[in-house]
Amino acid sequence: MAGKLVVFEGTDGSGKSTQFQMACQALEAAGQAFDTCVYPQYNEESSALVRMYLDGRFGARPFDVNPFAASSFYAVDRYAGYKKHWGGYYESGGLVVLDRYTTSNAVHQSAKMSPAEREPFFRWLEDFEYSRLGLPRPAVVIWLDTPIDLVVQNILQRERATHAKADIHETDIAYLTACREAAAQAAAFYGWRRVDCATPKGSLRSKQDIHKDVMAYFNL
Repeated sequence: MAGKLVVFEGTDGSGKSTQFQMACQALEAAGQAFDTCVYPQYNEESSALVRMYLDGRFGARPFDVNPFAASSFYAVDRYAGYKKHWGGYYESGGLVVLDRYTTSNAVHQSAKMSPAEREPFFRWLEDFEYSRLGLPRPAVVIWLDTPIDLVVQNILQRERATHAKADIHETDIAYLTACREAAAQAAAFYGWRRVDCATPKGSLRSKQDIHKDVMAYFNL
């Protein structure tokens, strides 16, 4: 009996990882059993091509690698995580919460295309990852929609706090902008649940307010 798969999605710097962690803490506090996985799995061998890509080994800009090739890098890592870590738990009926999933290819790789090219890509992606690779479809995708000016602020703050260098996705403003546009198109196509992370005045909503909206989709 298949379980329930809940996915957190958003552009880089959207606050996705924070909301993922807050949701996991809330599930633990509620006594809800669940499993998790964070993609990409940077400490696993399966992410080798992803790391090379993000380090700029195949080109200094995201657009230097075509979306079908880049999608395959990420898909291999997801397949490995599913087979090695959370697949058995999910297949036995468990709740699995993921930070990124196949949905990230829909956001980050279709951003390299024109709007007219994206829906055919979405259909290809569904067939490739769900039908051909056999990865399970998510029950709910929670899309954290954050304006790009706030995204850039978050990325710069994270760099200062962690002293970690931003990757080629995070340093390209035009690409980040295209990713948000692609995410909106993917959300409409797939039926994702949108959580607005900005106030009407354009500032970032509090983490706690966003968290309340997020948890409504768990139906606990």
